[in-house]
Amino acid sequence: MTPVSRQPPEQQAPPVQRLRMRYAKRGRLRFTSHRDFSRAFERAIFRARVPMAYSSGFNPHPRISYAGAAPTGAASEAEYVEIMLREIVDPAATMALLDDALPDGLDLVDVVVSEGGSLADRLQASSWRIDIDAPAEQIVASVASFLAADEVTVERMTKRGLRTFDARAAVVSLVAEDGGVALVLRHQELAVRADDVINGLKSYGLEPITVPLLTRLSQGPFDDATGAIGDPLR
Repeated sequence: MTPVSRQPPEQQAPPVQRLRMRYAKRGRLRFTSHRDFSRAFERAIFRARVPMAYSSGFNPHPRISYAGAAPTGAASEAEYVEIMLREIVDPAATMALLDDALPDGLDLVDVVVSEGGSLADRLQASSWRIDIDAPAEQIVASVASFLAADEVTVERMTKRGLRTFDARAAVVSLVAEDGGVALVLRHQELAVRADDVINGLKSYGLEPITVPLLTRLSQGPFDDATGAIGDPLR
């Protein structure tokens, strides 16, 4: 029996343009997981007929890079994705087509042509609003104790199992506000999340009546001198 030679996979042409996009998760779509969003986004790309570049190999897939996704259950005004294209397109027109194809609550906010480099590397910090159903004095006291601590140990189940880590080191600022807190987090190798900070506050007496509502307001490059978070698309 003559063996059948397997042909090498077709090599795809390199992309000619990259678009970086900011999108929001709003309303009930805050409960969309990253996997849910990626499926919805790829369907929207197909419907909008965006001229995607594809990977090479026996199972080509559209070249999409996701960066810094918020956890399931968190709303966000600052999620980011980069797509690679086989044709030059107008960013504003592509944004309009994709936004129309996405479900309400997954909303494109901005689209720009990438200037190169790593998008993920520009997401160095994020700001959050956390709505907490608890007495104001309890929020204030737990925040003060959290900030006074040298280390706040929390646990979280990860893909590698239960991990124990310090949530305090990543906190740039934490301010008690009416009905919740304002939080700025520096992104680290093992990313501390806003819900990790909530768990840390619970160890200092915070007892929310209902599940706190997390909303990411921004993320981007961090200025150590001013404490400001910049726009990662510019």
